[in-house]
Amino acid sequence: MSDADVRAQVRPGSPDAPAGAGAGVEPLREGDREAVAAQIGRPPRGLLGVAHRCPCGLPDVVHVAPRTEDGTPFPTLYYATCPRLTSRIGTLEADGLMREQTERLGTDPGFAAAYAAAHTAYLAERDAIEPLGTDVSAGGMPERVKCLHVHVAHTLARGEGANPSGDDALARLAPWWTAGPCVGPPTG
Repeated sequence: MSDADVRAQVRPGSPDAPAGAGAGVEPLREGDREAVAAQIGRPPRGLLGVAHRCPCGLPDVVHVAPRTEDGTPFPTLYYATCPRLTSRIGTLEADGLMREQTERLGTDPGFAAAYAAAHTAYLAERDAIEPLGTDVSAGGMPERVKCLHVHVAHTLARGEGANPSGDDALARLAPWWTAGPCVGPPTG
């Protein structure tokens, strides 16, 4: 399979995307919790399910509860876990993409409106699980772009068009899956 074929599978919302890509959260499979722990270097907290899988079969974005087990608010619903994916996102951050997108919020009304809509949808989804009593969502929404990891995870979880920051960043990412599984063989 070519990189283009795999990228089409990874890109949610594409006609060639696998069933469930960007369509919602799936229950944890056997081995998912262990794979995520290996990816992030600690046991995952508040894990509700898998929001997106890499073509290798491992989770690369998980869905987490609005509060950790000890009650601490955790407003990030979608958490990128694959170390290769997060490294590539970090490179985009270091290259200034957050600053570029924040400036674009002030100059591109369409981008700003889509970003505000992403914020509203994110809050509604989070509050449907458990309201945190705040209008703070994640990643700086809706006034600035603070964390591309949140936005890419949101796009991978919900599909193209869910978050314009994530859409833009995902389009710029180099393939992270071509070397195979990041932490061991897929399970389930």
